[in-house]
Amino acid sequence: MSLLRSRTGRGRGGEGTPAAPAPRDPLAAVRTGPAAWARDLAMGMRFAAGGGREGWIRTALTAAGVALGVAVLLLCSSVPPLLDAWHGREKARENLGQTHAPPPSDRTVLYTSADTTFRGTPIRGRLVRPDGAHPAVPPGIGHLPGPGRMLVSPALKKLLASPDGALLRDRLDYEVAGVIGDDGLSGPQEFTYLAQRATLKAPDAYRIDHFGKNWQPPPMRAPVVLLVIMTCVALMTPMMVFIGTSVRFGNERRERRLAALRLVGADVRTTRRIASGEVLCGALLGLPAGGALFLGARQFASVVTLWGVNVFPSDVAPAPLAAALVAVLVPTAAVVVTLFAQRGVTVEPLGIVRNRPTVRRRLWWRLALPAVGALLLVPLARTQPWRDTPLNTFRLATGSMLLLFGVTVLLPWLVDAVVGRLRGGPVPWQLAVRRLQLSSGSATRAVSAITVAVAGAIAVHMLMTGMQAGYAQAYAESGKLPRIGLWGNAEGWPQTRRALTALRATPGVTAVRGAIDANIGRLPAAGPAPAGAPNSTIAVADCAELRKLARLDSCRDGEVFLTDAPRRDPALAPGARISLNPPYATEDPQPPHPWTIPKAARGVRLLDRGRSPDRVPYDLLATPSAVDTGRFSHPTTEIKIDFDRGTPDAVEHIRNTVAHIDPTMNESSALDNPHDEQYSSVRDGLFVGAVLTLLLIGSGLIISTVEQLHERRRLLSTLDAYGTRRATLAWSVLWQTALPVALGLGLALGCGLTLGALLLTMIDSTVTVDWPVVAGITGIGGGMILLVTLLSLPPLWRMMRPDGLRTE
Repeated sequence: MSLLRSRTGRGRGGEGTPAAPAPRDPLAAVRTGPAAWARDLAMGMRFAAGGGREGWIRTALTAAGVALGVAVLLLCSSVPPLLDAWHGREKARENLGQTHAPPPSDRTVLYTSADTTFRGTPIRGRLVRPDGAHPAVPPGIGHLPGPGRMLVSPALKKLLASPDGALLRDRLDYEVAGVIGDDGLSGPQEFTYLAQRATLKAPDAYRIDHFGKNWQPPPMRAPVVLLVIMTCVALMTPMMVFIGTSVRFGNERRERRLAALRLVGADVRTTRRIASGEVLCGALLGLPAGGALFLGARQFASVVTLWGVNVFPSDVAPAPLAAALVAVLVPTAAVVVTLFAQRGVTVEPLGIVRNRPTVRRRLWWRLALPAVGALLLVPLARTQPWRDTPLNTFRLATGSMLLLFGVTVLLPWLVDAVVGRLRGGPVPWQLAVRRLQLSSGSATRAVSAITVAVAGAIAVHMLMTGMQAGYAQAYAESGKLPRIGLWGNAEGWPQTRRALTALRATPGVTAVRGAIDANIGRLPAAGPAPAGAPNSTIAVADCAELRKLARLDSCRDGEVFLTDAPRRDPALAPGARISLNPPYATEDPQPPHPWTIPKAARGVRLLDRGRSPDRVPYDLLATPSAVDTGRFSHPTTEIKIDFDRGTPDAVEHIRNTVAHIDPTMNESSALDNPHDEQYSSVRDGLFVGAVLTLLLIGSGLIISTVEQLHERRRLLSTLDAYGTRRATLAWSVLWQTALPVALGLGLALGCGLTLGALLLTMIDSTVTVDWPVVAGITGIGGGMILLVTLLSLPPLWRMMRPDGLRTE
């Protein structure tokens, strides 16, 4: 029955017989309320699912864009839980010592660290010696290894078994007795071991009765915090823009279908809700696809190590609340974007009216977004140093996103302002300019995501470059002199002398000097030292070693020397009584160990007077027989080693010797810059990610361009019928794409450089620009122009046919 037939007309039953009322089309009624929304959204989803091949392609493209955005959002929201899981395993397996050491028992263990570095790779080592038969064990270990044996992580076991691990096998001369479980590792790529050493004793180790310590991990450094925040912002912002673009794929064909619905009685609001339902179908399909993509991508988490943080794939999991927000907000955003887009189009029963009165794009609110972002960031740049507080983190993330979104909203105004003033030129140029003058919205929407991605990538790379340059400069300055510093608990001068002898016999070593040093101070009866005075120190060594510290005219065992150290306590004088174990804190209850400085002590001049960074300004120098080192509270052995850089693996040979002398000794050097390789890998990864993001966004630009060509197929057929050359139209497509992209890249370059400069100022780093990387990212963004043009040519040729003028 026709929809135009009157309900009161006569039916087939003959004259005088009331006709049956015509069935009322549900679309003809004005719908309001949640039930109307549900019906219209469901109808739109049915259109999306039953729209044939073209409908499925549009839905699949929308789902793909939403899936990528969902995966990135889930990845960024997984960072806090990831760090919590990593810190949790570190807490569970560690005990840094107890305030009150427990007495030896069946469960206590002597425990200490024996960390080392092998060819730039840090290796975490722990030594134990149980006091009883049932000692405490850390997670991931069923029972402690036997004497002379060790448990290793899978990564360390692989390294020890490889030919490259020969030197390391000599250093870790324990028998491998097993592998540490995942619960005892901070990550799958961690190099760690736990060995039992029968000779381990205090003070090289401390006694504990359990593992798991309620301690707060040290906060991440300010540059790392900035980098994490900015990486998340740089990933999320273009993806949010891309989601907004992808839900509008196929918009022209969708609007023609809505015009048909208007013809059968649907009102404007109904058509908008139905259009939202079509987009909602793709968004809902994109949610599980994005979850699957996220689950697949997180499997690669085990191969990534950033600043010592390496996690298991199961650690990369967003909080339930964050995942729920993503699941709700993404489809909601898709519907909101569609409703907003429909406001600019009037769908009438006989077609789509786009030529509404031109609305002038206002500039003030477009400038307000980046201005507010700058107002949030500039105070952070002026307040140094950066403090990692929730408020500062919120200001940084919000300000950066507003600055990047400001580029997005400025681009349409800039394109209209530029193309509106262009006149003349070749025919292809005029065709492209006229098309942009008539409608530049679809072109700028697709380019906006490229602009945001390029701006974010430039800012993050500037931050990375500045941080890496700072570390490289610091390590280069401190590493000019090939020297290694060692320190550890001192047992006595004979043991220290044997260590010096062993180190001098190590391949590549050119010079070694060492001494036993300790703190000394006034006796309580003599009163406190002057306010602000540094702790007084004493060095104990034989005459040969003391001559490397001071100018000695003569020296015999048993002598003591007073140095010319700056700010030396005046109480240190010949014949004065001092304490060999001054308290480290006012509440230290230990009784003093008095000692009298010999009256024959002579004054000497220190070499360099402490001006070298590795020179300690000792107040007293003593030979071994002049003072009993066992009376010091915490004597340490200090050793400086010079070596020849030209000797292969000289540093590793030195570390092997140190491990055989005392594996608990600590090393200080500027030989291994762990940041350089890490930053290089991160920069390379970000560059690859930026390229993939640009390629993805470029695919959306291609789809948008092809849709515009399809919308103008009759015009293209008309031009072809008049003899217009294909090359002319191909060049017009190129210029039509190139103009918005060029303007967008100009905005992206300015925004990225500004944001990067602000970030580097926040960490008090020199503003440096890695121009090759910036040029590469900008060039790839510009390369999208050629790619879009080339891939849009085949559809252009198909549409340039005279038979496209046929109509029904």
